[in-house]
Amino acid sequence: MSKNDKKLQANDNASAFFENVAQIIENARKFVGRTANLAMCVTYFEIGRMIVEEEQGGKSRAEYGKGLLADLSAYLKGRVGTGFSETTLKNARKFYQIYAPAIRQALPDEFNNDKQKQIRQSLLAEFNNNEFQEKSQATLTKSGDKTKSQAMLSQSYPFTLSWSHYLILMRIKNDDERRFYEIEATRQQWTYRYLGRQYGSSLYERLALSREKEAVMKLAKKGQEIENPRDILKNPLVLEFLDMEDRFQYSESDLETAIISKLQQFLLELGKGFLFEARQKRFTFNEKHFKVDLVTYNRLLKCYVLIDLKTDMLAHQDLGQMQMYVHYFDRYVKTSDENPTVGILLCKEKDDAIVELTLPEGENIYASEYNLYLPDKSLLQSKLAEWVEEYEETKAIAETLGE
Repeated sequence: MSKNDKKLQANDNASAFFENVAQIIENARKFVGRTANLAMCVTYFEIGRMIVEEEQGGKSRAEYGKGLLADLSAYLKGRVGTGFSETTLKNARKFYQIYAPAIRQALPDEFNNDKQKQIRQSLLAEFNNNEFQEKSQATLTKSGDKTKSQAMLSQSYPFTLSWSHYLILMRIKNDDERRFYEIEATRQQWTYRYLGRQYGSSLYERLALSREKEAVMKLAKKGQEIENPRDILKNPLVLEFLDMEDRFQYSESDLETAIISKLQQFLLELGKGFLFEARQKRFTFNEKHFKVDLVTYNRLLKCYVLIDLKTDMLAHQDLGQMQMYVHYFDRYVKTSDENPTVGILLCKEKDDAIVELTLPEGENIYASEYNLYLPDKSLLQSKLAEWVEEYEETKAIAETLGE
């Protein structure tokens, strides 16, 4: 008998606990089809819950408590195979610790009382029943619908993404930021790799810093909503996928060509609802010829979005040129059922004061800087924290004066 077996045999509490965890894993593996991601997340959540409760079990379990995860991992390797390393078990524990409060808050009232544990145990009992799993699989194969118990399981554990997604989300310490990415990943059906890219490119901070301070708070509750032209802006736009060296001397034509070669990634970076129409779109007015670098259409805003590329500091002449482009499209291109045209100048650097002074109020023209590399996340987080703090202080003063 191995040293580990002797230890387990000598401690009935540990043996029973390990057996219960292994049982959940074995039965969860029998789930197939559309419930696979939910089954995996529920499994890790329940493993995390059991670990937390076991670690908090008191002095009677202190003897094996310090090496609990290492011993459990070794036991599971012999019982259910690889895939449950000590790191994975730590992630399961962290998963429970992060999402348990959010789940309790999101559940209906009937799940937030003494019956909650009974309901969970009842659901898991059915979840672990072979006959139930066979019926669930047959139902899914035949109709694609969830059984009543599966629907209750979804209601009890409102996980909408895969375990790989949650491994990324759990890295995010800020609750509002994590909730934003969870909403967007679910709504836009992001792959976990694309979620990783959006988090790495600081999408949350870039969107937040492009908005009025009052609108920042809505990102964590509703995600990115496109209601007006300003909502499509990110500052800066991150174009690291173009693989252009930041210090390399390149022209606007070079930048445009690189964008066209990676058009799908560029439209995704622009945001929701963008469709590509043309590059170097030519139009003639008063016997003079003009060209717009990129012409896109946003189906959510129902309007043309014109994009001009600038590789240097944005000048007031650039803004005036875009203003002329926008007015031409509004008067001669857009139809009566479409909304006013939007102009965006993508520039290496801009002066907000010059932009504000040059453009009339209400003009649908915006300037956004771009980066050819991933931005400094800590710098953007620091700037956003300053914004939020300033907003909260201003709000508190206004409320005090109002009283």
